[in-house]
Amino acid sequence: MKKNNAVKLPLLAAMVTFAACNSNSSTQQHQEASADTTKVPAFNLADLDTAYKACDDFDNYANGNWKKNNPIPSTESRWGAFGILDKQNKEVRLKGIIAELTSKTDLKKGTEEQQIADYYTSFLDTATIEKRGITPLKPYLDKIEAIKTLADWAAVTGELQKIGVSSFTGFGAEADAKNSKMNILYQGQSGLSLGEKSYYEQQDSATKNVRNEFVKHVDKMFTLAGFPEQKPGVTILGLESQLAKIQLTNVALRDPVKTYNRAAFSELKTLAPDFDWDAFSQKQDIKTDTLVLQNKEYISNANKLLKATPIDVLKTYTKWQLLTSFAGYLPKSFDEENFHFFGTVMTGKKAQKTRAERAIRSTDTKLGMPLGKLFAKKYFPESSKEKVSKMIENVRSVYGERIDKLTWMGDSTKQMARKKLASFTYKIGYPDKWKDYSSIQVDKGTLLENTISAILYEHKENIDKIGKPVDKREWGMTPQTVNAYYNPLNNEVVFPAGILQPPFYNPNADDAINYGGIIAVIGHEFTHGFDDQGSQFDADGNLKNWWTQADRANFDKLTKRYINYFSSMEVAPGLKIKGDLTIGENVADLGGLTLAYYALKKSFEGKEEPKPIDGFTWKQRFFLGWAQVWHGNITEAALRQQIQTDPHSPARARINGPLPHLKEFQDAWGCQTGNKMVLPEAERVVIW
Repeated sequence: MKKNNAVKLPLLAAMVTFAACNSNSSTQQHQEASADTTKVPAFNLADLDTAYKACDDFDNYANGNWKKNNPIPSTESRWGAFGILDKQNKEVRLKGIIAELTSKTDLKKGTEEQQIADYYTSFLDTATIEKRGITPLKPYLDKIEAIKTLADWAAVTGELQKIGVSSFTGFGAEADAKNSKMNILYQGQSGLSLGEKSYYEQQDSATKNVRNEFVKHVDKMFTLAGFPEQKPGVTILGLESQLAKIQLTNVALRDPVKTYNRAAFSELKTLAPDFDWDAFSQKQDIKTDTLVLQNKEYISNANKLLKATPIDVLKTYTKWQLLTSFAGYLPKSFDEENFHFFGTVMTGKKAQKTRAERAIRSTDTKLGMPLGKLFAKKYFPESSKEKVSKMIENVRSVYGERIDKLTWMGDSTKQMARKKLASFTYKIGYPDKWKDYSSIQVDKGTLLENTISAILYEHKENIDKIGKPVDKREWGMTPQTVNAYYNPLNNEVVFPAGILQPPFYNPNADDAINYGGIIAVIGHEFTHGFDDQGSQFDADGNLKNWWTQADRANFDKLTKRYINYFSSMEVAPGLKIKGDLTIGENVADLGGLTLAYYALKKSFEGKEEPKPIDGFTWKQRFFLGWAQVWHGNITEAALRQQIQTDPHSPARARINGPLPHLKEFQDAWGCQTGNKMVLPEAERVVIW
């Protein structure tokens, strides 16, 4: 349940939100795969609420009854198409795969099947977990207790970084943004338990309450652990508040130019001379002369803060980071208190999932790719891959036509944009080659050690990339993930098998519904290559300006208008969308809808126009398909967290937000001046 506050690398993965493996070809591996034959309706008319007008509130018109009939389950903070499909993938499909494996008694040690089965079993073995208490953490706690100096602290925190425990900064390897064929080490800010600096600074009552509850939570966790520190919650909040004050905002982190500062490793020692960078890096097995710094000023200011902070405070902070990192793998009292804060206080969940459900999800988190191989083999046929490939090429073709017709972009920039578009590559369904995970040590009775072994594998895999060529076959998501992403460093779009199912892609649906769903998702990801961030990377994936000054100014003017448009949206009393944080996703939604609509229209060329279905034209069903993908409910706490931390606008805004800018929507539904979802021509933003 702990908020992931790991260092943010340049990979711009974007939601429309990781025994020996062999290297057989994808075709050989998936001959047995078959699609789920359960028929899902293209669009359920019962979801409509005709008390609303489509031209005044399309979300409630298309989804009003769905929202009434699908309240948020007590175990969730939001509920919609993504969550429902994710639940089906994990609690039905992965559950079946795991059940089959755990029923076997002859699994060979070190095989993926043994790892999956025994990890799942170890998560369910609550008797052993209770008996062991926090003993598995004792070796690390002893090292923290032995800290005497800031140099000692640097070494211990470096060692803890290897197992995923946060500190004030973190390292990670990824493609060099200015030499995308090679991997390089990146440094970035980290260490905030609440995930984002605004949680430490905002003075509204809801955020103040989160801070007050956080203090109580830390105190409770230290009491459960039997730690002697007095008022640890106040200590931790105080230190993290000071860290937050010197960190960049999540909006500032969106700037790939300002956060790319290539430097010699030795420069770290100049910027922060009181911190032992050699010990910190060596404990992580990092060896490099060059790295990319996220923000030099932060490093210098952090040095001052650490130097002025008593060692006992740093030790308390480190004990907390260790404890909270592994709370979900400890006895029930820790697990429940961890859920109370990160689940209930932070996101509004009322109840925790069953242990068995969480065992599946934890296994998926730590052994996602081995599970994904089995998932893809069983549930993703080659025919789906071929169909999606054709869809992608259709979108590419339409995008090129749209670029040619732009009035705000000059010919030289258009030429470069077409070059980048032509260079787009894509991955569909699952990796063509599977990695070897046999070095992960998994036993039935050692949940925490199993977890750490999986984390150490990921750490070694990442660190081993430093200074080596980028493997463009690598995936950033598992096949079962309900999501998709664009990676500007590879100039690629990636669509896991998990999302290529209803309501996103429905083989039984008419084209209009599918184009409003999966094609708009594909268009969304394509558009990320040309959003406020992606547009700064060239066709080869390098951070390089390929725009004329005038064209960039025109683009910035359009996106500024769109930022202001979303910033004016109030999603709850006194709570407005951060247009500058969500601009990339909002532009991608607008672009995705535009591309999908015209790709659908293009597909009808030379054919008879489709007849209405259920009384709706193909144009109307296209927008119903879009609304269906984003239908959802969300708790107030989760909504506030999303607004403060998430670059995606809330689902309702993703439905209603872009539509007033599309004349195509107005024409489809016969909207007139005076309707709430009609903007004057001069106020519409048309980018792609």
